[in-house]
Amino acid sequence: MEEKINQNVADRFTRVFISAIFMLSASYLRMSTFLSWALATVGLYLMLTGLSGFCPVYHIFKINTKSKFK
Repeated sequence: MEEKINQNVADRFTRVFISAIFMLSASYLRMSTFLSWALATVGLYLMLTGLSGFCPVYHIFKINTKSKFK
């Protein structure tokens, strides 16, 4: 079975950190409804890809930031 993780630890941590900022901003800052939903959606995408370690965009473009060495 092929491993599906295509992100390294730093990439994953950065995604989770930025997603938290986006989702908190969408929740607490006064802005238009569209911008709030856009931030929340991008934040959710970043959170899911950061936690899972798999990015569909990386997969499409054949990008792999995970080290080949263990």
